[in-house]
Order: sequence, then structure tokens, then C-alpha cells
Amino acid sequence: MTEQTKFLVGIDDTDNLTSRGTGFIVRQLAAQLREKKIARVLAVSRHQLFVHDDIPYTSHNSSACMELLCSDRAILEKYCREYLLEVAAEGSDVGLCIIPFDDVDEDIIEWGLTAKKTVLNKSLARDLADQKNIFLEGLTGTHDGIIGSMAACGLRKHGSDGRILMLDIDFRSFSGQIKASEICNNFHIQNIFDNFGKDIPPEAEILLEENWKPILRNGRYTLIVEKDEQDKWKSISKDTLRKISS
Repeated sequence: MTEQTKFLVGIDDTDNLTSRGTGFIVRQLAAQLREKKIARVLAVSRHQLFVHDDIPYTSHNSSACMELLCSDRAILEKYCREYLLEVAAEGSDVGLCIIPFDDVDEDIIEWGLTAKKTVLNKSLARDLADQKNIFLEGLTGTHDGIIGSMAACGLRKHGSDGRILMLDIDFRSFSGQIKASEICNNFHIQNIFDNFGKDIPPEAEILLEENWKPILRNGRYTLIVEKDEQDKWKSISKDTLRKISS
């Protein structure tokens, strides 16, 4: 069997105000990589970056990262580049970053963390990519997306930022009552905590409401739950999810 390497693929600024967002486009790309057997996509995560008047962004200034296993880096790079050039919205400034997971060091993680709190520029991004020998390309427009695409890789490696948009097993179509142990077994969730950080026992019944999503905590896919008015467990609200994953 051909040895596979874990890669992080960061993507930013593929959209405009009337198109589908970057998260959707990255999930579609992930599906294509699976279908064509180019890669096994383990997860897609969304990462919120700094919102400031000096930063041109479409709606929320978020970027996305695919975590995947692949045996042919050249094919992965070629397919991602060609796909994004084909689907990028008019006026977008697409950035693409591809890094072996183990090569994402503290400097790249710090780039991601800094991109959440200050304004960065393309020149600094290119300098860091050259220094680290990172695949980083601007594909359309001003190429400003290279800033967020490399930040997405750093934040995913950091492991305690962002929320999960897609996992190796589909979870988005499921809602309803289910045991904590079955959530972990069925959806590749690795931890379930309450909103105070306390472990939820395997036998606990949890109501997964529509649009529930796990988050990243300590490098693990983690579901956060809370008690409802009847003192029963349920997935956290959309507003709470946004607050704790931004």
C-alpha cells in the first residue's frame, strides 16, 4: 500500500457577496478529492480571522482548512489549484496553502493566531512561506487570500480554534436524540464536554439539534453540550457555537 502523508490545505477568499461561501466551496472540493480517490479528507474546519476596516473581506473574514491523507502531493496541488480557479467567484482573491501536517511549526501557528487579532500583509505571508518552503499561491484577484489560507493551516495545527464543517463521516444531515457513546462511534467525535468543560458520560442522552457542529479543542473533534429547560442535554445554540469557536 502506498504510504499516505497527512496534509493541511488552507483556502481563503473564494467568494463574493452573491456567491456561496468559502466553507461550502471547500466542502465541495473535499467531496471531489474523495470521489476521485486523490485524498481521504478527515475534516474541514472554519477559522475566524481579524475583522477590521483595513482588511478587504466578503462577509465574515473566515478561512477554511482541509485535513487530509494523500499519497501524491503533486496531484493534490494540481487538482486543488485547478478546481479553485474554476469555481472562484468573480472579484475573489483566492489563496491556497498546502503543508504537511508535521511541517506546521510554531511560526506558522503564530501566524494564524496573529491573523485573528491584527492586520497582516501579503509580503509577510510570502516571506514566511519562502522561509519555511511552504506551498502558498494566490490564484485570483489581488492574491490577498494567501494571508488567510496560511493562517487556516496554523490555526488547525494549533488545535483549539474554529468549528468543524465536515468530517470523514457525514454528521450534518443528522439531528435527534442519541447517546453520547453513539455520537462518538458514529460521527468520529473524540470528546463530549458540557459548557463548563466537564466530561459527559457515555450513556447520557443528548438532543442534537439541526445545524449542530463540533469544534476543535486540544487537537480533537469536540462536541459541547448544555442543559435545556427540562435539565436534559442538548447541543449548544448557534449563537453560543459562534462565540466559542471564533
